[in-house]
Amino acid sequence: MTDIMGEISAASAEQASGVAQVGEVVTNMDQATQQNAAMVEQMAAAASNLKNQAHALVTFKLSLAAGNPRGR
Repeated sequence: MTDIMGEISAASAEQASGVAQVGEVVTNMDQATQQNAAMVEQMAAAASNLKNQAHALVTFKLSLAAGNPRGR
């Protein structure tokens, strides 16, 4: 009976260790997901800024082509 109790105790400890490892992996995945979301937001802001700069450049070039030396 003592052997069985020892085996049950060892199996329980091993299972608890496995559950703790899974919890740690889930936490790491959550952190990576949050970092990726932050990077997506930064990329969206950068893309919007680039779009605005490209529009300003096109407007400037069109103004120059129309003969306005100030680009307006």
